[in-house]
Amino acid sequence: MNKKAIQKISYGVYIISSKSNGKLNGQIANTVFQITSEPPTVAISINKANLTHDYILKSKVFSVSVLSKSAPMGLIGQFGFKSGRDMDKFQGINYKISNNTGAPIILDNTVSYLDCEVISAQDVVTHTVFIGKIVDCDILSNEEPMSYAYYHEVKGGKSPKTAPTYIHEDKTKEQGKSEKYSCKVCGYVYDPEKGNPDNGIKPGTAFEELPDTWVCPICGAPKGEFEKIS
Repeated sequence: MNKKAIQKISYGVYIISSKSNGKLNGQIANTVFQITSEPPTVAISINKANLTHDYILKSKVFSVSVLSKSAPMGLIGQFGFKSGRDMDKFQGINYKISNNTGAPIILDNTVSYLDCEVISAQDVVTHTVFIGKIVDCDILSNEEPMSYAYYHEVKGGKSPKTAPTYIHEDKTKEQGKSEKYSCKVCGYVYDPEKGNPDNGIKPGTAFEELPDTWVCPICGAPKGEFEKIS
């Protein structure tokens, strides 16, 4: 069975946020879809191991921030490859607290947001599908939203192991392309042909030519945490 066929389903890139006992947390998600128009409802899929899952269960509220194509990989890395159990993900982030649910809403690099109250939850093995009634929503910019395909193909992003779309990749299939290096922390692959323009690295820059201060654009791991794909 070729599970990559599942990746042909269209997804977006979102930050799902919630609150619990005065604390805030959020995470990257790709599974958000509308259920009904009247009343307006959406569904999200959240891994049970994630802290955001616990916050949504307790507070019964969540927000969806729809990220733009220009959203930096550092933002995606902060919310997608780091744990709120170890850090405050909202430190240094421009956000507001919803007047309706109290959930945090990301303001920068966001096309639109949805503010939701949970009306139903469905247990699905490793994940919970939360259905939320939209109590508020708005458009914040006219930028084009980031698709999951754009995140993978243009940004060079990877799926966290807790994502519903995560597929283990056999790196031995990359033989003959030893100039590529993979982050041992999050799986990001540095491709010299693409470079890392978001961080000032031009296409055609070999990994060995990267400055020692360069870090993984997704998780922030140092250059020493990369290994050659061979």
